Amino acid sequence: MIDNDRRKFVKKGLFGLAVLPFGMGVLTTKAFAAMPMLDPNAPNAKALAYTPDVATAASHAAYKAGSSCSNCNFFNAGTGACPLFAGHAVEPNGWCQAWVKKP
Repeated sequence: MIDNDRRKFVKKGLFGLAVLPFGMGVLTTKAFAAMPMLDPNAPNAKALAYTPDVATAASHAAYKAGSSCSNCNFFNAGTGACPLFAGHAVEPNGWCQAWVKKP
């Protein structure tokens, strides 16, 4: 005999797994929509020599001409987020010493 309850459970479970990525996309977008800007005086910002204005970074030893948050591999242009500064957005025209060129 076939157990109909088990079949219904499996179908609902598979449907839930198929829909999960769509729901997570919406939740992720809303979660990052209102991130506060990173304070340059925050300890993690100071540790990476973050500055919201790339013009002030030119004197730093690790600075490379043309580098800024907007062309860094870590920067997410859609949210302004940087994983190095979790929970905060950074200025696209900013810079820090962890800058890595976007491929």
